[in-house]
Amino acid sequence: MAVCDFVALAAKGVRALSPYKPGKPMEELERELGLSGIIKLASNESPVGPGPAALAAVAETAKGIARYPDGNGFALKQALAAHHQVTLESITLGNGSNDVLELIARGFVTSDNEVVFSRHAFAVYPLVTQAVGARAEVTPAKNYAHDLGAMAAASTAKTRVVFIANPNNPTGTWLSADAVESFLAAVPEKVLVVVDEAYFEYVDEPAYESFIPRIEKHRNLIVTRTFSKAYGLAGLRVGYSVSDPQVADVLNRVRQPFNVNVMALAAAEAALGDRAHLDKSVEVNRIGMKKLTKAFEEMGLAQIPSAGNFISARMPKSGAEIFRGLLKQGVIIRPIAEYEMPDFIRVTVGLEGENDRFIEALKNVLANA
Repeated sequence: MAVCDFVALAAKGVRALSPYKPGKPMEELERELGLSGIIKLASNESPVGPGPAALAAVAETAKGIARYPDGNGFALKQALAAHHQVTLESITLGNGSNDVLELIARGFVTSDNEVVFSRHAFAVYPLVTQAVGARAEVTPAKNYAHDLGAMAAASTAKTRVVFIANPNNPTGTWLSADAVESFLAAVPEKVLVVVDEAYFEYVDEPAYESFIPRIEKHRNLIVTRTFSKAYGLAGLRVGYSVSDPQVADVLNRVRQPFNVNVMALAAAEAALGDRAHLDKSVEVNRIGMKKLTKAFEEMGLAQIPSAGNFISARMPKSGAEIFRGLLKQGVIIRPIAEYEMPDFIRVTVGLEGENDRFIEALKNVLANA
């Protein structure tokens, strides 16, 4: 009897996908390596964690987890609408902003379409493009950053979506408001331009702006945000997009019911109102980024200036080797060969003691290289 090949039965775009491979839990690594007190600076999480308001909201809401959450997320949408001065109808909630990126692809992109994004851009863009069977047009980067001129030139009559990460992960590079505005003026309205602002709260650059206020001017603009980074809610998975209400209507047609759990909804709403904690998270990042930048300079390592909560630096050997060396010392960072940057590592800004420990561990690894 022939054995059924279920992979062959999968949709064409899905067959060619490689599942995302997350890092092992710290507890498992500690067991395997015989270490204790491992620190993780690999996933761009907030080292400060959630604030007291968010934690209190989770504790209170946990009492009612036998009930389904509000499928429309009305309270959180209302808070976001007031925060951004937009209408409720322009907001789409997601199980993290990754979920919203997938909704965009599912709602608007077919196998007849093309999707444009940059080399070294966030890994989810090619994943959602391939999953729906569309053609990916990957444009060359300029100094590891998006080249908007090349992205505009790559757009054709088949282009349906352009993904722009601002700032970009894993490079930390960012684009000025004028540059993005010029790009929007250069593409037709039928091309949806997604500006991914996952690291918006960390950016401290005069020429940088959020594009949420420009959605009324550019109806083909979608801006995505997340509570996973500066707000410290990565484990709860909650993100959102702001767009023209007609675009949001399409996204909500393909959005799964109850895609954001009840604790995530409550925690995000509380976190949005806790400005003091957000300011603390941003300040810890600013101080830590300064320390890491200085340390890389003193070690003679080239780095990419970053506007996020992480920084990528070029190593004298492969990033994978540096990763293994640091792991033996109980420090987890991210090698980024999958982003076509095999000799780089990406390190998330941690707490003061974590940053110090990473710096000393890296010095040890390089000294023994």
